[in-house]
Amino acid sequence: MKILIAEDDRAHQEINKILMEDWEFEFDMISSGRKAFDLAKANEGEYDLCLMDIDLPGMNGWDAARLIRQELKYLPIVALTANPWFSDKYLEIGMDDYIEKPYDIDQLYKTINEVTVKSETMIFKDNLVEIKKEMPMDQQHAQELRELKKQNLIKVKFDDISGAEVVVHKNIINKIVQDFNIKKQFVSTFLNRNPEKPTKCVLFGNNCRMPQVYLENEEYESELQKEDEEVKKCPEMILKIEDND
Repeated sequence: MKILIAEDDRAHQEINKILMEDWEFEFDMISSGRKAFDLAKANEGEYDLCLMDIDLPGMNGWDAARLIRQELKYLPIVALTANPWFSDKYLEIGMDDYIEKPYDIDQLYKTINEVTVKSETMIFKDNLVEIKKEMPMDQQHAQELRELKKQNLIKVKFDDISGAEVVVHKNIINKIVQDFNIKKQFVSTFLNRNPEKPTKCVLFGNNCRMPQVYLENEEYESELQKEDEEVKKCPEMILKIEDND
């Protein structure tokens, strides 16, 4: 996690520095809206989030956020503010959320983790699986991923399978990687949890094919219970995931 922090108050700078180091997040700290935009532009695609104070010298946080939205690829922005009654306006100009000052540490951590979602693509190379994580395309895409995250779901695209995209339990990527990279299997099965396509997917790693079998409601619910038990056994992380922003 790498965070851009725009904050000019020395006390809050020190608090943020301590928190970022405690949470083991990389960060850059600057003190003006213009510097926030310039740094975001110079390092476009490298930050997972921008924490933006509103009352900044020179270019304020409002204008810096507008400029980032207008000229750069999507970057989540969370307002740091002592004026929460302007919350609707923060969202109107393109910010994703806001934290009221003085902020609750647990709430800040929760907000950071809720806002920083990424899309995932599975890539097959010589029957081994790699996972590429990318920044959402825009706010609408990010919001879709956040809503899925609340349900312990993720949307995964499979490279070289005609752009096939499915909604799966968040641990399924670990199951697939375990099946192909560790167990050295050529097939992995899982459920597409998209309510419009309740299907069972059969993924063939050797040729990247993924036929989907439609399931009737009763059969689907039975398979769902089985998979829920199975994914609990999947390791939380069994490979290094590459970030590609």
